Amino acid sequence: MSEEFKPIVRIADMDLRGDKSVAYALSDIKGIGINTAFATCRKLNIDPLRKLGTLSEAEIKRLDAAVRDLRKLGFPGWFLNRPRDPELGEDLHLIGSDLLVRVKMDIELLKKIRCWRGVRHMLGLKVRGQRTRTTGRTGMTVGVRRRKK
Repeated sequence: MSEEFKPIVRIADMDLRGDKSVAYALSDIKGIGINTAFATCRKLNIDPLRKLGTLSEAEIKRLDAAVRDLRKLGFPGWFLNRPRDPELGEDLHLIGSDLLVRVKMDIELLKKIRCWRGVRHMLGLKVRGQRTRTTGRTGMTVGVRRRKK
C-alpha cells in the first residue's frame, strides 16, 4: 500500500473511524444502515471488510460521492429511505442532518393537518398502535400506595 493508514476519514460531513471496516464505518452515518453500506461497497467494487483507513484518496472520494447520492448507483426506489417524496415526487435517499430535518418537517405536517398520527405526536403518546395500558408511562406514579415500614 502506497498510502499510510488514516485514523479518521471524513465522508458525508462526518468523521469516521479508520480502524473499522468500510461497511461498519459507513453505517455510523445517520440514514445508512448496514445493508445499505454493504450494497454500496459492492456497487463500487470496494471490499466491505477492508479497513476504512487503508483506502486511497480516490476511493474515499468515490465513496463520499456515492453516499451523498445513492440514486446514481442505480438502486431501485424501494431500497432508498424516501421513496416517492411527497414534495418532489421522486425517490430520494437522505443522510445526516437532511434526514433529521425532513423527519421533523413530516411530523410537523402531521400535527398541522391534525391527523391521527399528528394528534398522537402532539399528546406524546405511542403513534404506531402499541399498547399503552402498561407501557409508555411517564410522569409521577399514581394509584400505588406504599406500605408503612
